[in-house]
Amino acid sequence: MRLAFAGTPEAAVPTLQALLDSDRHDVVAVITRPAARAGRGRKATASPVAALAEAAGLPVLTPQRPSEPEFLAELAALDVECCPVVAYGALLPPAALDVPRHGWVNLHFSLLPAWRGAAPVQHAVLHGDEVTGASTFLIEAGLDTGPVYGVVTEAIRPTDTSGDLLERLAHSGAGLMVATMDGIADGALVAVPQSGDGVSLAPKITVDDARVPWESPGRHVERLVRACTPAPGAWTTFRGERLKISPVGLRGANALAPGELEVTKAGVSVGTGSIDVQLVIVQPPGKRPMAAVDWARGARIEAGERLG
Repeated sequence: MRLAFAGTPEAAVPTLQALLDSDRHDVVAVITRPAARAGRGRKATASPVAALAEAAGLPVLTPQRPSEPEFLAELAALDVECCPVVAYGALLPPAALDVPRHGWVNLHFSLLPAWRGAAPVQHAVLHGDEVTGASTFLIEAGLDTGPVYGVVTEAIRPTDTSGDLLERLAHSGAGLMVATMDGIADGALVAVPQSGDGVSLAPKITVDDARVPWESPGRHVERLVRACTPAPGAWTTFRGERLKISPVGLRGANALAPGELEVTKAGVSVGTGSIDVQLVIVQPPGKRPMAAVDWARGARIEAGERLG
């Protein structure tokens, strides 16, 4: 099939590469978000998907909004049969959805109807799910409500961060998308409506959401930090300044008050609403990540001092 691929972040790159490597499909263009300013110099940087597309010699379309008449005309002129999508990052209007003969098929990193929304991987980790996966579905007007073509499953490991899990799903999902395109091209694959049971929502996790609530149970704190790693990054405060926190360990004891610090030769512990947790890596303001014991030694933490 003639395809126009839509995607933006690094997680979309494996699927684009898999479609480029397929001998059954012809990716004739890529649709991605406009270059964004990032880094200390605030330099405009093309998306990871745009970088791969340009290296492959593909036309790259970067509309501010997919509803723009100029973009819709360009899309129609491409005469594509389907638009596979991975984390494109913009709402697609009906005028765009109606252009390709087989519609727009999205790769979503959950087992729909679970975790519909912007942050399915983070919410799966945060809520302690043992299994998740990826689904391909036909995009319609609702939020991730379209009929499903296929799924792959993935076990969530006890130490998985959202970054770890997303990397695995990005690669297994790439194979699923290629298989979905194959099935649509053959006329052998029919999308099945989602069940009305088991629906859950996964809204974006903000920086405010990533602040560690030390009064919560230790297991929730541990999952929150993993869910927010690498983005938006879990954090707390110490002596009035923000302190970034990498995944923590569970101690199994309940010796400290919520947020209370204890520094011993064994490490740096923090109290929660239940069992204590142990800090591993932290990042003070303006510094690089460092071992928690080194940070504590330099900060000269006093008895009774707390985080948060």
